[in-house]
Amino acid sequence: MLVSDLSISEYNPFYQTYINALGNVDLMNELVQGKKDFLMLLEQIPNSKLPFSYAEGKWTLAEALVHMIDTERIFQYRSLRFARNDKTDLAGFEQDEYVPNSNAKNRAIKDLMEEYSSVRDATLTLFKSFNEEMLKRMGKANGFPMSVRAMGFIINGHQAHHMKIIKERYLP
Repeated sequence: MLVSDLSISEYNPFYQTYINALGNVDLMNELVQGKKDFLMLLEQIPNSKLPFSYAEGKWTLAEALVHMIDTERIFQYRSLRFARNDKTDLAGFEQDEYVPNSNAKNRAIKDLMEEYSSVRDATLTLFKSFNEEMLKRMGKANGFPMSVRAMGFIINGHQAHHMKIIKERYLP
C-alpha cells in the first residue's frame, strides 16, 4: 500500500503536510523504518536537552516527543474504530491541552524511548491485522472523512514532520 494509492477524499486536507513529508512510501515499510529512524534520533538526545524550547511559547523537546506519542495513540484508536466499521463520528482532540497535562517535564529520554517503542509496536501489530478491505474503510473524525490507510500514512508523516523540526530547531 503506497501513498500514491491514497485519494484526497480519504483525509482532511489539514493532513496534507504530513502526507507530503513521506514521498511515495509503502505504509508498513515506513512504519518499521520510521521506528528505527526515530529511535536512532532519540538515542542522540541527552536528558539535559529535554527542557529546551527553541522559542518563547514553543513546546520543550520533551513536550514535542510526548505530543508525537499521544498523537500516534489517538490515530491508532481511530484506525481500530474505523477498521471495525464503527460509524460513530469521533471528536477531535486539542493537542495544546494535552501538552501541559502530559508530565513531560518529569520524563527521561529512556522512558520516552520505551513508551514510543511500545506505542509503535502496537501500531505495527494493529496495522498488520488489517486486510485490504479494512484499510480502505472510512469513518469520520473531527468532522472529516478518514480512511484507515490514510491514518497509517498520517502517523508516519506526523512523525517525519516532527523529526525534521527536532533536527532543525531543537538539535541544530
